[in-house]
Amino acid sequence: MKNNNSEEKTAGAVHTAAPREQLTLKKIIRLEKEELTELLWSTDRQIHKILTSSINIHEARNSLFKYLNNLERCYYNIYSDNKLKNLHDLEKRHAKDCVRVLKNIIRTENENLAGASALAFLWKLANNRPRQKAIVTKSYLCELLFLFLGINGKFAFYLDKQEPVPELDTDERPGLARSRFLDRYAEQISGFIGRYPSGLDQEIVKKSSTMKQKILDYFGACEQDWHDYRWQLKHVITRRSLIEDLVELSEREQQGLEAAEKHGIPVQVTPYYLSLFDPKASGSVDRTIRAQVLPNRQYVESLIEALDSGKDLDFMGEHSTTPINGITRRYVQVLILKAFDSCPQICVYCQRNWELKGLRHSRVNRAKLTKAIEWVEKNENIEDVLLTGGDPLTLNDNFLEWILERLSKIKHLGRIRISTRVPVTMPSRITKEFVRMVSRYHEFGRREVCFVTHYESPLEMTPESLAAIKKIRAAGFNIYNQQVFTYYNSRKFETFALRKLLKRCGVDPYYCFNTKGKEETRAYRVPIARLLQEWTEEARLLPGLDRTDTPVFNVPTLGKSYLQSWQDHEIIMIMPNGSRVYRFYPWESMLSLTSLYLYTDVPIYNYLDRLLDDGENVNDYYSIWYYF
Repeated sequence: MKNNNSEEKTAGAVHTAAPREQLTLKKIIRLEKEELTELLWSTDRQIHKILTSSINIHEARNSLFKYLNNLERCYYNIYSDNKLKNLHDLEKRHAKDCVRVLKNIIRTENENLAGASALAFLWKLANNRPRQKAIVTKSYLCELLFLFLGINGKFAFYLDKQEPVPELDTDERPGLARSRFLDRYAEQISGFIGRYPSGLDQEIVKKSSTMKQKILDYFGACEQDWHDYRWQLKHVITRRSLIEDLVELSEREQQGLEAAEKHGIPVQVTPYYLSLFDPKASGSVDRTIRAQVLPNRQYVESLIEALDSGKDLDFMGEHSTTPINGITRRYVQVLILKAFDSCPQICVYCQRNWELKGLRHSRVNRAKLTKAIEWVEKNENIEDVLLTGGDPLTLNDNFLEWILERLSKIKHLGRIRISTRVPVTMPSRITKEFVRMVSRYHEFGRREVCFVTHYESPLEMTPESLAAIKKIRAAGFNIYNQQVFTYYNSRKFETFALRKLLKRCGVDPYYCFNTKGKEETRAYRVPIARLLQEWTEEARLLPGLDRTDTPVFNVPTLGKSYLQSWQDHEIIMIMPNGSRVYRFYPWESMLSLTSLYLYTDVPIYNYLDRLLDDGENVNDYYSIWYYF
């Protein structure tokens, strides 16, 4: 395994027309714009010649298409007599993908859709237009650089790798050599996941116990109070001053909380979840935990700006998929029933931040729920109801039973899902009485009741959380996890570690969501390429029973698009800031002529640069540029 101190030794040269120093990804990211531009042109001299010899963009486009079409034919032609035929079949495969993407971003149709022209930027840059040099960013240059390398089959991440066909000793069993090769993968994985402790590790348990006692002393409470979810709800922490009394905050966290208080943006943390914080603001071990509940200033300011301007914050377009108050329906047989508009704890990146209220301002609307349930009863096409909100388990058992009893009387319902994060944020809510009550509505062969929860980090699986899961599983319920893939849990093999832990604890990974593309959650967003890289290079090394979740992008109004299916999305443009623009083809695109969706992603360069600032070895992420 490569560590942060060995970055400069990481193999991975950038091939250029002329011999030059081997460049790691770290070095490329740190190059100045002029150096990157020089590197770009030296990577494919022919493209540079085409651009500088074309009198206008129209001529450049035609010449580029001829060049790329010829290159593509060479990769498909077994009789091609040039240097490209010596490439490995995998290198040819990746090169074909790069040709496809480069052709896509110079098409006039896609320029019209995106409202920008990557080719225009490139042509003007090649012809030394001063204004263009100022507009184009290092992020844009890197995207084109790695595409140029790719179309020529120059993939630096293969340079120090050999095919897994080691030579055998004559007296050795054939399987031993392959086994040694797989051991190298396993050793690399162990080195990575050792960086991500779980809430079940003894050292972490000890720290959390110390924090728990500090919180109890602060409130003048006892152990019995701690295990009473009503006490937890009553003492949900909403004030910055209280958080500061219990844990050290970084300057950034202080600024975010101050801004939230000033503008009335709700912040809620359960005492239990605060006990998972490291008391020191080190920003390393517990960064995923803190980032979930402590808003940054950019989030607050973006939210307030949107509210002041009257911007619709309903990113997923739930208004257009709401047939009646309290229901959201995007799919054929399943719908969402919103039981409550708050949670014990508010996640900063929540997709429903536009309608969630603080606990003190939340009210139960039995009349609205009654009408919504009656609507479900009348529509026999609905077979599956997801009970959500907010978090429905904020409600008491009596009210929840009223909902479950009403739903269970609907004959055409075959499944009731309870979407809740309380096993993570307030595990004491999972009482024996609650589990016994829900069990009355779970009938094998007739109707399934199951739980959908949301673990983000291995640190969240604590002895108390595990005890809650065991109660649920012991009663015969399935539990599924929906992870949101954010910057704070996107490091190499971090989600791998979570998946393995969840399966050992009785929770099935279900979905891994690309972070919503909302402006206010910019700090949480991760390039789609990183989730694809994670799923292909890291998750694939897990046993099949551990990698049961699916990476998805949630298309507003239309729902989930499976990211591993390349037919469901394509890159249509590279913007001057380096953002990739994707066109998504929704799940029903083979069933009806439905609307398409354009999405502008987070620049890969910006993501890697941020990782580098956080001490990550970005050379471990080299192949990210080739996930489209």
